Amino acid sequence: MKLTESMIRGIGMTSQRTRERLVRRLREKGVMSAAVLEVILQTPRHLFVDEALASRAYEDTALPIGYSQTISQPYIVARMTELLLANETPRRVLEVGTGCGYQTAVLAQLVPDVYTVERIEALLQQARRRFRQLRLSNIRNRHTDGQWGWKEHAPYDGILVTAAPEEIPSELLGQLKIGGRMVIPVGIQGQQHLTVITRTEDQYMQDIYEPVTFVPLLGGEI
Repeated sequence: MKLTESMIRGIGMTSQRTRERLVRRLREKGVMSAAVLEVILQTPRHLFVDEALASRAYEDTALPIGYSQTISQPYIVARMTELLLANETPRRVLEVGTGCGYQTAVLAQLVPDVYTVERIEALLQQARRRFRQLRLSNIRNRHTDGQWGWKEHAPYDGILVTAAPEEIPSELLGQLKIGGRMVIPVGIQGQQHLTVITRTEDQYMQDIYEPVTFVPLLGGEI
């Protein structure tokens, strides 16, 4: 289906005014990046959820997308994106966990090249369709076990992980460029924290931020 401009803009609970209220809430909660907030404002989140949930798309909350997965809370999307771009804009970013494609779409409007992997093929097919509809041409995607990243295109200036491992996968660390940053939730259910890993010449520096709640990072493809 070809999207019309009115479908992208939305009406009522998906209108520009509703999006502006969301952005004000994100700013009040501490998101400072003007570039990130502008992309959140312009990205039609209602197109990334089931039509029955479209009226809730601009609430600052996670929503179900099927297959025991969720579309992340807008604050978390903005926060993780802001942390990834904190030092400078990375050229090449790997996203682990495409999901419905919303976080991917936000990244694609801020960095030149996005590589995204997803273990659930049905979700990836839906995300691909949305990328085409929104004419996001700088996204490459692959159906694969995200714990292994996408080695063929490594190293990456940035890696963003949208599910929580109990420990950071060594394979992902190895695909991070020297000077690059990884933003990842880490920990068991109920004890997860947003973590930023920075790779230096001889080590990985770790900074721990606020507590978060993510689905676990699982292995295998379905």
